[in-house]
Amino acid sequence: MFDEYGFPGDADVDPAAPTLYTFVYCSRAAEGVDEAEVHRLIEAAQRHNHDHGITGVLVFGSGVFFQWIEGPGAEVQKLIASLHGDPRHYDIVELDRSEDKRERLYPSWEMERVDADNIRAVLEDALDSAEEEHNIAALTRILAHLDTQPLDTLGRD
Repeated sequence: MFDEYGFPGDADVDPAAPTLYTFVYCSRAAEGVDEAEVHRLIEAAQRHNHDHGITGVLVFGSGVFFQWIEGPGAEVQKLIASLHGDPRHYDIVELDRSEDKRERLYPSWEMERVDADNIRAVLEDALDSAEEEHNIAALTRILAHLDTQPLDTLGRD
């Protein structure tokens, strides 16, 4: 049984389930990041993630990345460190970081891309629950840009 957000409920955890580290974030694409660059990023992530037991999903739309990453704690934490140093994005907002005993939500996705017709709803939900000042500021900047600029210019100021 899943909760209202599609996450497994505590009562449904299989005692044999692995302990998984989860990192969920959104960020703003840097100048020059286009569909071709996102495609290259996905191909590289699939090769790397398969070898390190990491699965997840990447949503890219309107110049915004939203990513769910799950896997062994040490491997996901190394990936998090590399994400923070990646010049292809900025205004990184951590939406969740946790470690739980549960089944994978994306068991066969080394990293799949999902298109976002409207990423605004995801960002507004994140802003509603954000507590850290830098996350609130980054989400506010991203949403303001969506309100005032053509979507294809996101990441270019």
